[in-house]
Amino acid sequence: MSLSIGIVGLPNVGKSTLFNALTKNNVLAANYPFATIEPNVGVVGVPDDRLPKLAKIYGSEKILPAALSFVDIAGIVKGASEGAGLGNKFLANIRETDAICQVIRVFNDGDVVHVDGKIDPASDMETINTELALADLQTLEKALPRIEKEARVNKERQSVLDAMKAAEAHLQSGKPLSSSKIDLPELKELHLLTAKPFLYVFNVDAAELGDEELKKKLAALVAPAEAIFLDAKTESELVELSDEDALELLQSIGLTEPGLATLARVGFKTLGLQTYLTAGPKETRAWTIHNGDTAPMAAGVIHTDFQKGFIKAEIVSFDDLLEAGSVADAKSKGKVRMEGKDYVMADGDVVEFRFNV
Repeated sequence: MSLSIGIVGLPNVGKSTLFNALTKNNVLAANYPFATIEPNVGVVGVPDDRLPKLAKIYGSEKILPAALSFVDIAGIVKGASEGAGLGNKFLANIRETDAICQVIRVFNDGDVVHVDGKIDPASDMETINTELALADLQTLEKALPRIEKEARVNKERQSVLDAMKAAEAHLQSGKPLSSSKIDLPELKELHLLTAKPFLYVFNVDAAELGDEELKKKLAALVAPAEAIFLDAKTESELVELSDEDALELLQSIGLTEPGLATLARVGFKTLGLQTYLTAGPKETRAWTIHNGDTAPMAAGVIHTDFQKGFIKAEIVSFDDLLEAGSVADAKSKGKVRMEGKDYVMADGDVVEFRFNV
């Protein structure tokens, strides 16, 4: 399952610095608008401390975490939907992502110019949301004549047309589609930006990471969505350190894990995802599925033949396996069970599929 998150924000809010830290790439992070001309794409392993423990039990040669890809585009400025800056060329690069991560600047740094001359998170968010909504209105206006024509000859397209008109009215009221009660799956083919789930990252100074009052105030701007707080500069330093030194740096600023780990976890939660695990001598691996997926659907993520020929799934929960110490001991304690086609997968299930092709 290929999942991607588009990173958006004004110029100089720390998007490329965050992206560099996420992907450990040395992407240009310069102090001027449009330093990022082409979109940068990087694949990130989702932190999962269960994997090394499982690999130890099975003696696995390698570990493969679940993955998310991040798409970093140039900063969006006022008028982007009309072509200001580099306009819609950038927005097109994130149309097919599964979610959007909006990076909002809170940090103060006289050496890094703010495109609007002042630090104002609420105003910055309004600029981005307005430009995304205007871009969606353009998409709808362009597609409406075609869908109207299709609906005249195919009644099944009427529901899409109705959803489009409702979406247009909602956007004109100044609200993103994600806050509406419109049947968004009907609009999937249009890849509307504001219909996607949103993650919000506040890029703060390291000293502000412990300021609970500030964080509460910023979180209120994006509620009910979850707010993520990190210092992109510190995150980029952490990825260069050993695990021991990174933990020491985190503890010195009052944290227990990097902000990037929080971002990956919230990303999974926002997209309604979970992981199941497989393990053997060659590899221990996390596989990405949607919450509510059945065992055959989960098997299909490995290979479509596994889903077609699904017979049973041998399952033990990660916690039970870890407590038992081995599959044999877990079996002797009655913790390993055989599940059929109707079984709904749980996060952390350790699975071996039985299938016949």
